[in-house]
Amino acid sequence: MPTDYEVIVLGAGGVGSAAFYYAAKQGRQVLALDQFGAAHDRGSSHGQTRIIRQAYFEHPNYVPLLVESYELWRELERRTGRHLFHETGLLEVGFADGPVIQGILRSASEHSLAIEEISDAQFAQRFPTFRKSADQVALFERNAGYLLVEQCVQAHIDAAIAVGGAFRPNTRVSEIRQHKNRVLISTEQGDIFAQNLIVTAGAWTEQLFAWLRPALQVRRKHQYWFPIADKRYEAVSGCPTYFYETDDGHFYGFPIIDGGLAKVARHTGGDPVADPTTVARSLDQDDLSRVREFVKKHLNQFVDRPAQHSVCMYTMSPDEHFIVDRHPEFPQIVFCAGLSGHGFKFSPVLGRYLNTLVDGTADSRFEFLKSSRTSIAQSLSIHD
Repeated sequence: MPTDYEVIVLGAGGVGSAAFYYAAKQGRQVLALDQFGAAHDRGSSHGQTRIIRQAYFEHPNYVPLLVESYELWRELERRTGRHLFHETGLLEVGFADGPVIQGILRSASEHSLAIEEISDAQFAQRFPTFRKSADQVALFERNAGYLLVEQCVQAHIDAAIAVGGAFRPNTRVSEIRQHKNRVLISTEQGDIFAQNLIVTAGAWTEQLFAWLRPALQVRRKHQYWFPIADKRYEAVSGCPTYFYETDDGHFYGFPIIDGGLAKVARHTGGDPVADPTTVARSLDQDDLSRVREFVKKHLNQFVDRPAQHSVCMYTMSPDEHFIVDRHPEFPQIVFCAGLSGHGFKFSPVLGRYLNTLVDGTADSRFEFLKSSRTSIAQSLSIHD
């Protein structure tokens, strides 16, 4: 007989591991499945670090979710005894009339967030390791920083197991279907029943939900670690995380955390991925040349070649906002998809909300992320 669970979480990356934890914390009989393992490097939630910030240029509606997310990350740190959120501050550089600077100022204004506007003279004095062009302006968000991504995923999984959750790695799901009033999940190891299913499958979502495929595009993204000898780039020396809007797109980076390597990457661009399971892990010379040019232009110590390289994936929605909702046909299934390269910092608040949806309760703060919004509904032909 197939095993029966109150909740199954499919995909234990950033959001899935958090959904697993909050289900277990609420006393649910919960099983988390992952086709690889805990904190693996095959999807989207890996690469040592992710930026966390509140003055959200993408949309001010994210800010209340981020305020709660900050609280939940700190709560997870207390529960697990791990230092996951490092508050280094975030330097953001862009064009005065561009979407990044304008979006930051809009979110800061609407939600009374403390953002410093840095003059050219202050920039040279306070951030001597960085450069900007004359037509760029700089803002500084003091309570931003970075999350240790693999450690965050592992912390959520460990915390879930500690309160009774079950975790099954190396379990690939081949089919999801309705079975009477339950969900039947077919795996290579056998069938499993769930009263409720939370799908947080990242780049593999479209393989499980064919109806969602028109609204999602998976992109291959690259992360690089450059050897930098200047100790001023170290986190312990006060170097912040940073995000730049340039003529060649958006770039971001981190201070040196350990080992003398500084991570830098390009946020825009990325090649389409046909099958996330077989995505190429090789270097992309065009992407690398763009990142090298960014480093040469905006960091005061240029290093020609990275010492390390990693590939991850962005799962993009048409408007680059998340899709968080209930399945349009099967109310026992809730899902989160299309995090579009900026979702990891929201993991705990999204994981907790998915459990709220399982209970049948919606939260108006998430209304703008429903699949019935115009840009998604036009792709999927879904209407309220």
